[in-house]
Amino acid sequence: MVDRAERRGDILRAARRVFATKGFHDTKVDDIVAAANVAKGTFYLYFRDKRSIFVELVDGLFQRISTAILRVDTDADVEAQVKHNLRAILAVLLDDRETTQILIVHATGLDPEFAEKIRSFYDVARTLLRESLAEGQRLGIVADGDPDVFATLSMGALKEVLFAIQDAEKAHVREVIVRDLFELLQHGFLRTAPKGRRKRRHAEVAAAPTPAVRAKTRGRS
Repeated sequence: MVDRAERRGDILRAARRVFATKGFHDTKVDDIVAAANVAKGTFYLYFRDKRSIFVELVDGLFQRISTAILRVDTDADVEAQVKHNLRAILAVLLDDRETTQILIVHATGLDPEFAEKIRSFYDVARTLLRESLAEGQRLGIVADGDPDVFATLSMGALKEVLFAIQDAEKAHVREVIVRDLFELLQHGFLRTAPKGRRKRRHAEVAAAPTPAVRAKTRGRS
């Protein structure tokens, strides 16, 4: 006998597949119960309507993203940690392609409550990223500037990458995506060495003898 948690999970997975295929607006509860192979009454034992199941899918995706991200330790390898976070975010989004497709491809429509849920997902994600970037500025690994603008630019780049992946027929190598996204950030506002280290390095360079001085020194030896 299937237990309640397993049956609920079956309905969630079926709804995710149907939403990704038909879009939120064209999906009916009948479509979900048919995909889950359960009676309509069984659906209503677990979920109030299709919107409640959609909200749970989106909230679950965001929870997995926020759990996957590690706080960057500037005393360790910053580049490796940033790449780890990019890799973790991509893993969550690409391993749940159906929910990601709902957010990326079916993000617009006529249902105000649906659109509001999509907006709230991006607003919360942008707030989390903005706070992380502001902390990065304090630690010296993010350039000076408006962290809200940096967050918007970063999310826009990631959304376009995900949209291209969803739309493309050929497979994308995740590590190549991580590398390219990291290089984009590095050429933008990311600083892989904290400000203190950069200042020490600049001081070392400034204190080092110039080629002319080194040549004179060798000539006297």
